[in-house]
Amino acid sequence: MLNVVLVEPQIPANTGNIGRTCVLAGARLHLVGPLGFELTSKALQRAGLAYWDSLDVSTYASWDEFVGNNLTHGWDGVHLLTKAGAHTYAQASYGPSDWLVFGKESSGLDLALLREHPDLCERIPMRTDASLKNADAWHQSHSTLHPELRRDICGNYVDEREGVISSLNLSNAVAIVLFEALRQLGFPHTEVGDPQR
Repeated sequence: MLNVVLVEPQIPANTGNIGRTCVLAGARLHLVGPLGFELTSKALQRAGLAYWDSLDVSTYASWDEFVGNNLTHGWDGVHLLTKAGAHTYAQASYGPSDWLVFGKESSGLDLALLREHPDLCERIPMRTDASLKNADAWHQSHSTLHPELRRDICGNYVDEREGVISSLNLSNAVAIVLFEALRQLGFPHTEVGDPQR
C-alpha cells in the first residue's frame, strides 16, 4: 500500500481532499504534527465527506516520531516532494509501499531534511511566474504581508525563499504524484488513453 505523508499540514480542506484521494486510490495517509488544525475541523470533514471514516490514517506528534515508527530500516522508497528536487516525480520509480512525503503549504519540507537526503528530492515541473499575466501586480500588492500569510491568486502560499508563486496547492500535488505512482504500479485504468475510465 502506498503511503502519503503530510508534514505539518496547515489547511484542513487540503487534508480532507487528500484523505478522500487516498481512500479512492487505496493509499494510507500519515499526518505528521504539529497540525495546523484539529482533526475534528468542519472544513476537514466537509472536504473528506463520507470518505474520512474509510481512511487508513495514522497521526504523529512530530517528524522524529514518524521516522522512528516507520523508517527504522532505512530510507529506501522515500520520495521527498519539493521544488528543490534535481529530478521530477515522473522520473522516479515507485514501489508498492513507498512513502510520498509532502511539506506544509507555507514553506514545504524542512531545508535540513532536503540537504540531508538530496537524492530523494523530486519536483513537479511548473511554469515560472513570468507565465502569469498578473504576476508583477500580485507581487507588488502582497509585498508587505508576513511570509506565512502571503498567497497567490489561487489561494496558494508563496515561498518567499524562492521568490516564486506556488502554482499547485497541496491536494493537487499529492494527486499528481500519487497517480504517477499508481500508473507505474499497474493500478487499473491509469494508462493514458485508457478507454475504460
